[in-house]
Amino acid sequence: MMFSSASWRAVAGRCFRLVFTTAMIGCLCGVMASPLRAQSPGDAVGGQAEASAADRDDLATAPTKVDVNPVAFDDEIRKRLQSVLDATGWFTEPGVEVREGVVFLNGQAETDELRRWAGDLARNTQDVAAVANRIEVLEPSVWDFSPAWRASLVLWRDFVRSLPFFFFGLLILTLSAATGVLATRGTRMFLRQKIQARLLRNVIARGMGVLVFLIGVYIILRVSGLTQLALTVVGGTGLIGLAVGIAFRDITENFLASIFLSMQRPFETGDLVEITGVTGYVQQLNVRTTILMNLDGNLVQIPNASVYKNNLRNFTTNANRREEFIVGIGYNDSINEAQEIARNVLADHPAVLNDPEPLVLVDSLDRSTVNLRVFFWLNGREYSWLKVRSSVIRLVKLAFQKHGITMPDEAREIVFPQGIPGTMVNGKPEDNALGPVERVPGPPPPEAFDAASTKAEGGLVSEAGVIKEQARHVQPLNDGENLLADPIGTTVMNGIAKGQGGFGEGAGK
Repeated sequence: MMFSSASWRAVAGRCFRLVFTTAMIGCLCGVMASPLRAQSPGDAVGGQAEASAADRDDLATAPTKVDVNPVAFDDEIRKRLQSVLDATGWFTEPGVEVREGVVFLNGQAETDELRRWAGDLARNTQDVAAVANRIEVLEPSVWDFSPAWRASLVLWRDFVRSLPFFFFGLLILTLSAATGVLATRGTRMFLRQKIQARLLRNVIARGMGVLVFLIGVYIILRVSGLTQLALTVVGGTGLIGLAVGIAFRDITENFLASIFLSMQRPFETGDLVEITGVTGYVQQLNVRTTILMNLDGNLVQIPNASVYKNNLRNFTTNANRREEFIVGIGYNDSINEAQEIARNVLADHPAVLNDPEPLVLVDSLDRSTVNLRVFFWLNGREYSWLKVRSSVIRLVKLAFQKHGITMPDEAREIVFPQGIPGTMVNGKPEDNALGPVERVPGPPPPEAFDAASTKAEGGLVSEAGVIKEQARHVQPLNDGENLLADPIGTTVMNGIAKGQGGFGEGAGK
């Protein structure tokens, strides 16, 4: 039996279509065995009918191609799409109609994302010409608390996930705090022999402790994934310090001044100093003020910035000190004689030092007097300069009186060398004439007045014991740590107890 070429071509075409159809049926069975929704992370596994609420929140992209048959019919497309929409469980009363390749989607969805997903699914299905997406998006009810509940679940899940970081951060924070304390103590011990200023040691030690603690905080933020926050904290620490320094400028200035004063130590506890016009004994230097006990027994607090920036006189650093006073003599008196008399008084005085030698200098010519300025030195640790000054002035005046040296007052004095003629009311004229006026020296002072010290002056020695006793009555201060030494009342001004500084009344005059 002979076949024409046309018959052979017809047979070959039928065989090819049979093989191709068989292959496509195998592919379709494979597709049906592995559901289409497996391509979406929100699909149920193992034939579950519904997807969880968490799966709805994370939808995958719809499949790019759905193969049904080489030539898909409308009913096959409808059944396939209907089965997929029913399997997801994301839609309410889903409905699919297909007419001439046009897919009509009906039903309700909770979100626009689900509605778009259904449209993309139908659009990517084989032999679909167009999609009419008529799925409605449900408006949530006012009394629907499911979003709040889901948000609460998300917060709870985040909290549970953050518990390991929390305990890890708490551990690191505890270790960094303990390490900071150890670093502070270790730095303080290391600097004890290198830096004498206690405040400076404390500042450096605490700075090291804070630095170690900040490193621990930085590690916690980095491990928690808050790198940017960690950098912000590290960078913001300097800005915060700058802002605090500007806002509390006076406090910062006093604090820095206390550091410099504790380093330079221009005075010690118990020193007699004069600061900003206030004279007194140093009782305490803290991080804010310098506390003095003035010569009236009152406590005076002076800001450290004022102490550091103003002139400071320390009367205790040098035992010897110079005192002076001015005495006026008459114009008719001999300046040389008066100078020699005053110098002899100073040379014979037991409390006046011969080295440096005393001086009696002409100071000025006043209206009625020639003013002499007397300089002398004394040991301020052994003698009270107030008492010695009083004694010297008294003895110079007595010496001038003995030798006829006048000390006129500020009133103008008129001298009549030939006397003043006058007339008696009842008497003869020759008896009314007055003779020349003569200066008659007064009676010599008693011998007791020539002593170097009188009972009224109470001796010339220093009254350090009196100051010491008064210092014991000072109430304890609670204004911070003394950066120099123990406050007055505990050491009781050891320098004064040894006679250093002498009696303070009139110091700095």
